[in-house]
Amino acid sequence: MGSENPGIRMTYGNFLQLDELLSLQSGPEGYDPAPSNHEMHFIVVHQAFELWFKQVNRELEEALHLLNVPDVEENKIPVVVSHLERCSEIFRLLASQWKVMETLSPQDFLAFRDRLGTSSGFESWQMRTLEMLLGLKSEQRVGGMDPMEHNRKLHSEGKLSDSVMANMNRIDELPSLNEVLSRWLARTPVNGVSGDTEILQNYVEDHLSSMVEHGESVIAHMVKIGHGTEESIRPRIESGIVGARDFLLPDGVANPARAGLLYIESYRELPLLSWPRRLVDTVVDLEQAMLLFRSHHARMVERMIGRRMGTGGSSGVDYLDMTLKYRIFTDLWAVRTMLVKRDAIADPVNSNFYGYAADN
Repeated sequence: MGSENPGIRMTYGNFLQLDELLSLQSGPEGYDPAPSNHEMHFIVVHQAFELWFKQVNRELEEALHLLNVPDVEENKIPVVVSHLERCSEIFRLLASQWKVMETLSPQDFLAFRDRLGTSSGFESWQMRTLEMLLGLKSEQRVGGMDPMEHNRKLHSEGKLSDSVMANMNRIDELPSLNEVLSRWLARTPVNGVSGDTEILQNYVEDHLSSMVEHGESVIAHMVKIGHGTEESIRPRIESGIVGARDFLLPDGVANPARAGLLYIESYRELPLLSWPRRLVDTVVDLEQAMLLFRSHHARMVERMIGRRMGTGGSSGVDYLDMTLKYRIFTDLWAVRTMLVKRDAIADPVNSNFYGYAADN
């Protein structure tokens, strides 16, 4: 055999395009003087964030594509879960990455802060697109800050490329993961049947009755052990039931997605529902990982600049703290307040449909 041609052998550096990658830490063209080690550290950390954001966007689009169909095949659910689990782990990694930024002292940062100009983390269009893919709406954002409006302005000023703007417009036209997840939940077979309004209504009413019955036992128990009087405890229990009714029966009619979600969470022992419940839990885990990322970001910034105004003109830490209130998958969190312990609800109807027999 002849020896391998060294001119065509793939190397580690070539595969990763390291020459080009490692030439990107010197600041924008004409940047003078060259970045100090502290400024280079700041650049490397944020470039690493953007590389991971690129991966998250890719994973979310893959998951969205798999769920955005009229009938999701069962064998696709584990694939969706794997995409979203990767996103969760990336955000946990990024949350810990803020610790590296904390090795930069306030004075180290102030030495080059002015060179950032008015640039702001809000202008991370990859972070904005992943939020859009998940389903964060402009009206939910602090101060109603619309990333599309802001980036269209940057594009009109020649500060954002045509390709980036085109990609943002494309993503803006896609349904969000929250929307397709809701449509998927609405098709959950409740008591062995999917989409039957009467069955959904009866199931929800039965669950609310179980909540009422369970609530009475809780009141009696709390009074018995001396943790309050019936007059002080009952309003809280009944308020929870009223909230559950409003959530599950808006306008008096069962909401299919919320009823399906409640069914998945209530009957976790049913084999056919094991992967759907895993998917629901994974989405909750992803949002929790993002909240952890935002919280660590806010504390790092407070440690670095205190309560100064942000470089982009925001209120700095106060703005970042307000983003901790962001919730996209609100139904997935809310349903947990209305679950009842398994032995306090009826056994599932048509349990054989789910690969489970009640008398096993």
